[in-house]
Amino acid sequence: MSEDKDVIVEFLNSKAKVKSKFYFKDFLELFPDKGPREVKKVLTKLVNEEVLEFWSSGSTTMYGLKGAGKQSHAEGEDA
Repeated sequence: MSEDKDVIVEFLNSKAKVKSKFYFKDFLELFPDKGPREVKKVLTKLVNEEVLEFWSSGSTTMYGLKGAGKQSHAEGEDA
């Protein structure tokens, strides 16, 4: 699972300048050999470890690196 977590964090870091939040389906594409449940477990573990955070619009949930995106910029942090 450690390698899977690294793949997710590297993916998010590589896209950080373009966008900070991603749909669950975006992560499924990173692991074509794994089922949705397995990918969800990796994402949940990263959220529990406070590496990632959820963002919800009410109808959909997205994932992003903790502290990245518009929210952190509004608080004066550099991402």
